[in-house]
Amino acid sequence: MRITFQHRLAAAVGALVMASAFLAPATLAADVTDIGFVDQSALSNMPQFNNANRQLGKYKADLDAQFAARIRGVKATNDQARIAQEFQNKFQKKQQEVLGPLFQRAQISIASVASSKNLSVVVDKRIVVFGGQDVTRSVIDLFNGIGDPVPPVSTPPPSSVGYIDQAQINLVPKIKVANDAFVKFQNDQNNIAQAKMRAAKTDQDRQQIFKDLQKTMLDQRKATLDPVIDQMKKVIEDIARKKGLLLVIERSNLLYGGMDITADVSSALK
Repeated sequence: MRITFQHRLAAAVGALVMASAFLAPATLAADVTDIGFVDQSALSNMPQFNNANRQLGKYKADLDAQFAARIRGVKATNDQARIAQEFQNKFQKKQQEVLGPLFQRAQISIASVASSKNLSVVVDKRIVVFGGQDVTRSVIDLFNGIGDPVPPVSTPPPSSVGYIDQAQINLVPKIKVANDAFVKFQNDQNNIAQAKMRAAKTDQDRQQIFKDLQKTMLDQRKATLDPVIDQMKKVIEDIARKKGLLLVIERSNLLYGGMDITADVSSALK
């Protein structure tokens, strides 16, 4: 399993199908001098991260073998789940042990470079199509420098870029209820479609079953999820205007600075 710097920083969106409809940023056209960006893929490909990933890969392979031997013959579902969780916890602990110091060093390097260049925000390069300052090389140089990078003494300056933590908004009751209901409907329809597929006689029948499933899911989404998506989008837009924000991005694309409006959005949606 390869764990990259980018994967580590990405916030967990969970099963919320609706989030991608408007929160996954397509691009950020940032012709603003106090916005910087970092190519996280360049960071994740540094030797330190490559070595850490190889170490984790070997550890996971050994762990998988131990898990297979441990669970062999275990029939009770609860016991299987308990053993699986035990091994998952072991791997997560190893991840933190191996990658934690590297993530911390990278994040301090980003903050230090941003402070030295008087940047209010640093984002992931993936969402930038124009403008901003590329500080990737400066971050890598500081990361690889002698000694530990020093965290900035000052906090990030006020920013016109806001962000939300989608994982937190997913927990708002009306959002969670809508998503859970849609996921259950989706699973039920998938099971029905699979049964039909097994009974289908021709490829044409199977294609029709697949088309029918797609239409059913699209209709259900329009009926149940789209209204919640529209409300969520309206709330974010209203809060952004009130706070004078130029744009709002998802937390996973923000590396430094920015204004957190997650609590405002969550409160307005309750």
